[in-house]
Amino acid sequence: MKMKFKIKGIDCANCAAELERDIQKIDGVTEASLSFMTEKLVMEIEDDRKDEVLKNLKKVVKKEEPDCTIEEI
Repeated sequence: MKMKFKIKGIDCANCAAELERDIQKIDGVTEASLSFMTEKLVMEIEDDRKDEVLKNLKKVVKKEEPDCTIEEI
């Protein structure tokens, strides 16, 4: 299942790359791509783990970039 998010408030391209690596480590995420310039996150996740992945995604974003906001588009 493909999901798209808008992530606002990332400080720099390096922060975005680090966040992308951490998101890719979440169980149930098969692919993740985060663009610093467009502030878009595109993820491919396992269909049956959507709720678990979303919960962990929010935890990772808040831990790595506490000032960021994330919303599904």
